[in-house]
Amino acid sequence: MPPAFIYFDLGNVLFSFDRDRAFRQMAAVCGADPEAVRRCVMDDGLQHDLEHGLVDWAGFHASFSTRTGTTSAADLLAHAASDMFSLRHDMLPVIAGLTRAGVRTGILSNTCGPHWDHLVAGRYAILPGRFDPIVLSHEVRSMKPAAPIYEQAARRAGVPAAHIFFCDDRPENVAGATAAGWDAVLFTTAARLVDDLARRGVNLGL
Repeated sequence: MPPAFIYFDLGNVLFSFDRDRAFRQMAAVCGADPEAVRRCVMDDGLQHDLEHGLVDWAGFHASFSTRTGTTSAADLLAHAASDMFSLRHDMLPVIAGLTRAGVRTGILSNTCGPHWDHLVAGRYAILPGRFDPIVLSHEVRSMKPAAPIYEQAARRAGVPAAHIFFCDDRPENVAGATAAGWDAVLFTTAARLVDDLARRGVNLGL
């Protein structure tokens, strides 16, 4: 039976991203070394807390400024941290094919407010588009691969877990979805995803 609902991961599925670029841009804004920025954001857990909804951008900015000993405008730092995404154009025919086939789609992503706001600020026509629901970790305060985010996403999709198909570029997130009863695959390429969907009875005409 074809899936009744398809969830996409955001980063490295619908969009590619370059964290090193973000760290360099943040460093240019605040005057710190890019490696010091990376350590503060990643190693010290600030990004995790931001994506988990444990801190908002104002709190992130305050902690970041204190830990790095820098001063910066919060909005400029947010833009520098977020301007690292590129649309995966190879996924556009997949999305168009699913729309044409009438398959409901949504987004399930570990992300933060500034990144999401940057993506939906009019730069990319596909967002928010026909993706509904959109389940974001910082809003639901749970991150893949923890069980609660999959449970909430299934409730919002309104279909049984076994009828949900999901693709993600991280094996642990695929494993979390599988543990929740979903049909999940590791995303590698758009062409591979087309084959995965075809094996499940979803013909995209590609």
